[in-house]
Amino acid sequence: MTFSDKLKNYDTLVFSAIAFFAIYLFCSYNGVGISPDSIMYTSAARNFVEHGNLHTFNHKPIVDFPVFYPTYLGIISFITRLDPTVFGWWLDAFMFAALIYCSGYIMSRFVPTNRIYKWLILAAIILNPGLLQVYCYLWSETLFILEVLLFMIVFRQYLLNHAGKWLVFAALIGAVACITRYAAVTIVGTGGLILLLDRTLPIRKKIGHILIYGFISISLLVANLWFNALHTGTVTGPREPSITPFSKNLYYFGTVFCDWLGFTPNQYFLATPLAAIILIGFIAALAFNFYRRKLDSFENLAITFALVYGLFIVLSSTFSRYERINPRLLSPMYIPALWGYTSWGLLFLKRLANPKVRIAVAIVFIGAMLGYITKIFMVDHFRYKDQISDEYGNPGYTDNDWMESEFARYLKTMDKRIFKPKVTVYSDAHEAVYFFSGMSSFLVPHKFFQKDVDKFFQKKHFYLIWFKNLENAELINLKDIQSRVPLKTIKDFGDEGGIYEYEE
Repeated sequence: MTFSDKLKNYDTLVFSAIAFFAIYLFCSYNGVGISPDSIMYTSAARNFVEHGNLHTFNHKPIVDFPVFYPTYLGIISFITRLDPTVFGWWLDAFMFAALIYCSGYIMSRFVPTNRIYKWLILAAIILNPGLLQVYCYLWSETLFILEVLLFMIVFRQYLLNHAGKWLVFAALIGAVACITRYAAVTIVGTGGLILLLDRTLPIRKKIGHILIYGFISISLLVANLWFNALHTGTVTGPREPSITPFSKNLYYFGTVFCDWLGFTPNQYFLATPLAAIILIGFIAALAFNFYRRKLDSFENLAITFALVYGLFIVLSSTFSRYERINPRLLSPMYIPALWGYTSWGLLFLKRLANPKVRIAVAIVFIGAMLGYITKIFMVDHFRYKDQISDEYGNPGYTDNDWMESEFARYLKTMDKRIFKPKVTVYSDAHEAVYFFSGMSSFLVPHKFFQKDVDKFFQKKHFYLIWFKNLENAELINLKDIQSRVPLKTIKDFGDEGGIYEYEE
């Protein structure tokens, strides 16, 4: 092995260590960030260890999310005898370091490859504010993004030799990814699209490989959805129709890329055209690679996944309601999109015959990348100052607002005998009730599901734990409830909320 070959690994290891340290820095004040989703994952992981099932804190199977990430947390918790909220930042730091190592491995095999390019892109990945945020929380994206790169590594090996074992291996990674995040159907779609476009495969072999790949890659997802339907009556939990049209979702998609490029909100007028350019550019690049019969490169895999994932998020947001398109939702797309829109520069430089022109173009590219890296570094620095230097912490249930909350302190120490046995407890933030008190409760119904609302008001006796600062416009609110039934105040915390009882 030459010194150059060793450097391919050593420099990537250095960047991986930097990535690990970055997560350590952002979790150094209050540990890993805890959001409502994190509590769902954590409670299911705890039940996996204690009772061998994947029930959440309200004693129901986890349905809104696939089963693998809480299982993954549960296995680590069982081995280490530590709670996910304790080892969470360590796990995220290791996975972020692994993500950087896989990124370096892939870029070392670009055609052509360039070490300075790799260093600049690795720095841009580590410093991306969206990825840094994701890897500071107990979120399934931390595992899913790594699975995307592992899929690319294995599927590319299949494309080089069309060996069945590599196809099966890639399909298995896709299958596990599908029960990590439902959005992993985009991995299935990426592989299926490339198989369909691959003109080097004889038609009979192509059909066979598509069937094998498709069957294996969706097998675990089908089993997960079947289990959900059997035990809860829904395949992915109750879903509401979208209230944002395609044009609005395309705009939100563009605003995320505006943020990633260092634009300010004043420049969001560029969001929709930028989103259109990004997606159309990927379509054009994929068509060009198909025309050249060059579908087996990492660069093309990145382009195809970025296109499939981006379209999936925009279109699914148009038909189903979930959180507005944001950096977290698009985080799996960042690395492939970055590769897709920069790697072509390496080929362009190689084709420049004049050395002076080549050097001049390279200097311009390096200068642009350094300017971009500086911009996102300043965003990260501001976040570090706000969350760590100013001692606030990662936003969520462990930040200073909650740690200093009188309501949260009461929930941690309250005598649960204030609640009569077998009387249902409701809340507008049932995950917060569990996180602070360890007590199970149920979410008040969504306004959209009128049958659930009617059923709620037919209750003759219930308790209500209400957090005023977490009110959700999609849920029935405190005023709605008070207008229908007389609530007795058990404990009042002013602007923070209170605990109430209704008994007919």
